Order: sequence, then C-alpha cells, then structure tokens
Amino acid sequence: MTPAMTVDRGQSETGSWELVARRPGPGLEAVVANYGGYREEGTTPVGRREVPNRGAVLVIGFGGPLQISGQLNAAEGGRTVTSFVAGFGDVPMLTEHRGRQQGIEIGLSPTGAFRLLGVPMGELANRVVGLDELWGRRAVELSEQLAAAPSWKARFGLLDRVLADAMDDAAGAGRHPDPEVVGAWQELQRRRGDVPISELQAATGWSRRRLAARFREQVGLTPKAAARVLRFDRAVELLVRPTPRSLASIALACGYYDQAHFNRDFRQLAGCTPSAYLAALYPNVPGAAATPIAATQTSKTPQPVHS
Repeated sequence: MTPAMTVDRGQSETGSWELVARRPGPGLEAVVANYGGYREEGTTPVGRREVPNRGAVLVIGFGGPLQISGQLNAAEGGRTVTSFVAGFGDVPMLTEHRGRQQGIEIGLSPTGAFRLLGVPMGELANRVVGLDELWGRRAVELSEQLAAAPSWKARFGLLDRVLADAMDDAAGAGRHPDPEVVGAWQELQRRRGDVPISELQAATGWSRRRLAARFREQVGLTPKAAARVLRFDRAVELLVRPTPRSLASIALACGYYDQAHFNRDFRQLAGCTPSAYLAALYPNVPGAAATPIAATQTSKTPQPVHS
C-alpha cells in the first residue's frame, strides 16, 4: 500500500509556499526516514539557519540554486548547489536562495546513506557535497525526471523505484554497515541520545576505540558526538512546540546535566542561544531566519570524497 501524503500550504507578504510529506515505500523504511517535497514562490531572497538533525539529507532540486555558508563546508568557503547531500554533522549552516525553490528533501538514516551513496560517512560529516560529485550524470537525469513528473505522488513513486534499485545495487556490491553499528545507532535513536556510551560499547563487545572508528566511518560522527546531536534535536523539537516550555524543563527532559549545559550545547550546535533561535522563526514561512553564526566551535577540515 502506498503511504499517504500530507500537504501544508501558506502565504507570506512576498509569496507562497507548499510542503508535501510522505513516508517511503515498502522496503525502504530502514534507509529512508521521509520524503519532503517543497515549493517556494517569492519575490525576495530567503535565508535560513539550518541546525544539525537526526541523519543525513539528500536534496534533489529542480528550481534555483541554493547558497550554503556557515560552519558547514567552512574550509571551502561555502557552496552553491542545486542537488546535494548533507552528511550527518554537528555544526550549523546558513542557506539562502533568491525566492524561488522547488525540489525534494530525502531524510536518510546515516547507515542508510552509507549503503546508498557508497562513501564512508566520515568523509561527508559536516559537509555539503553536490550530488553530481557522487552520482555523476545520474543525478542530473533524476532531477530532470522529477521536474517533468506531473504530481508529487508521481515524484515520490519515482523515488521509491530509484532508491529501491540503488539498494539492490548496494546489496549486490556487498555494501552494508556492521550489525553492531546499526544496533548502536538504533539504540541511540530510540533513547534520543540519552544513553551512556559504555552501554553501547558493552552491547557490541568491541573496544571503545573500535566502536568509535567503525561508527565514524558508517554514521559520520563518533557515538558520543551523535548522542549530543540527538539530544539537541529533541530539544529543538520541544523548544518550537506551540505550547511554551521553560528552558530548564527542556534541559531536564533531554538529559542535560543542567540548564547551563543545555545553553552551552545549544549555542555550539545552533550558533545562537535557544531564545535567539526561537525569536528567529519565521511567522508565515517554515524555518528560522538566517543570522550570523557565532564562531563557537573549531571548523573541521573536510576530507576528500570518493567518486
């Protein structure tokens, strides 16, 4: 059975937007978290602050280009891309477009991205890489096919088929993550990062060093860094809910030692304080407005990507 779609639309003073969401088709659930079609039609540039989330992101655009800056790709001076992969990471970034955007964002589990993309996830951590750098001409053809499809339903159906074929290719090539890494990642997700790393290590039977190395290769970050991002991701969810909560209660619910620890982590991962992030949320358009990101964290040197 084809999963149901949800549609959300809105208007702002300068244009309109549409978000269409759907779960992946059967057989893709372990790899793909969700599909999100988006369309923005505006007359002025739109900038957003993008913060770390629970996995890798594959974006296939068929609209205007997107300018990416901030701590992500910091050593490369930013990127201008249309279709791209954003690896699992722990730094914020800023995006900007001229007002017109259309495409599909595919949320991937990090271990699913490891299988689909055929690249060690550590090489994509805290980076945005053009999809053509990984898939070559196939990335351009897929963007063209999605743009030509008559509806969001048809586009999502096409993605189901393309990603299922990619999974078959990965299986045929013997490309799969270690069961121990998958299990550790699933436990981290289930508990939203609030789990001692020693507990994950004991479950794998590996040394702490081996777990960190294999996890970084197949997820992108070490277990400790991944747990930090998952706690932060839950905190953002609680922060932006319509019913306000105190920062102290959010800190407690997400496993932070105290509110000071929560504020410090938030500033490092989002580039701003929780209050500033909340104040930057657009009233009529999804997302938070882009403002300069505080230099609170040392940028990581990007690693080469295998084609």
